[in-house]
Amino acid sequence: QVQLVESGGGLVQAGGSLRLSCAASGRTISGYAMGWFRQAPGKVRKFIAGISRSGGSVRYEDSVKGRFTISRDNAKNTVYLQMNSLKPEDTAVYYCAADGLGYIRSASRAYNYWGQGTQVTVSS
Repeated sequence: QVQLVESGGGLVQAGGSLRLSCAASGRTISGYAMGWFRQAPGKVRKFIAGISRSGGSVRYEDSVKGRFTISRDNAKNTVYLQMNSLKPEDTAVYYCAADGLGYIRSASRAYNYWGQGTQVTVSS
């Protein structure tokens, strides 16, 4: 019902910034909690940030807390992940996901819809 497309990834030096976007189509995302996950080579997909359907609540994985900011613009049907102070260990494919229950969950299996991912590479 919801199609998600991530964009904004790329190559950046350590200490730099990127803003990822997740554009939704098919239906409005206003009723969905949204999450960002990442998967590094050889590792499992991991929750890094989530936002409730209204944007009133956010949650971050400890390794990105204070550096990353998740936000949403329901009028634009888009979710963002602002990434600052990037580190080489942030290198991964980043995925956007939607959870129809409307509240933040960290388990990837809880999310109903996923984007194709966008590559973020941070050089040392």
